[in-house]
Amino acid sequence: MNPHRFQTPKRAAHMQIDEQLNRLEEDIRRLKIEFDIFFNGGAKRPPYDTKNRVETMIKRLGDDRTLNFTQRYRYNTLVSRYTALRELWRRTLQEREEGPHRPLLR
Repeated sequence: MNPHRFQTPKRAAHMQIDEQLNRLEEDIRRLKIEFDIFFNGGAKRPPYDTKNRVETMIKRLGDDRTLNFTQRYRYNTLVSRYTALRELWRRTLQEREEGPHRPLLR
């Protein structure tokens, strides 16, 4: 017997959100790999398409008022991870553009 056969609409919505959270987690992992490839010279430009997709998904899920406590916690954890990585990528890109830092001469 199919356990999903007798789902309520609310349960189905929560399962759909869980799938979106799984997708977001996977996309963040993929984005990290793509940035690693870029920073190591394997790609000519940063993976902005994937980055935009992740940010769109974060905004969409952040506006969803139907997340239960567990989903909201997981969402916040993923957003925190993404924010830390985004800041690291921003600093790394900035350092690349500015070139090597020279010590201050006195």
